Amino acid sequence: MTPKELRALCLSFNAVAEDFPFNPETSAFKVLGKLFALTNLDARPLTVNLKCDPEDAVRLREEHPGLIVPGYHMNKRHWNTVTVAGGLPDRLVRELVEDSYDLVVAGLPRAERLRLDRP
Repeated sequence: MTPKELRALCLSFNAVAEDFPFNPETSAFKVLGKLFALTNLDARPLTVNLKCDPEDAVRLREEHPGLIVPGYHMNKRHWNTVTVAGGLPDRLVRELVEDSYDLVVAGLPRAERLRLDRP
């Protein structure tokens, strides 16, 4: 997956905005102001921090050592750093991004979640 494809994937979800709260190089993808993906699209190798269910986070790290590691500068229990261009199938990366988005949406207040469901 290329940086352009990763950016397009993150922006394809409902109510997502790209923000640069830390520096001009670090893209923060947020749904209704809540972070679900953090990446430097110019970095090599390309990595992205994604929210993850704690049990799944540990399992994924064990299944993909070196490619999925505890979240860099994040809560290690709830975030993984995923090496996007390091040999992981694009399908898995897409699923992990979608899971991160879904976890953040699930934590939103009910009224905001309902607004996301409207076309």
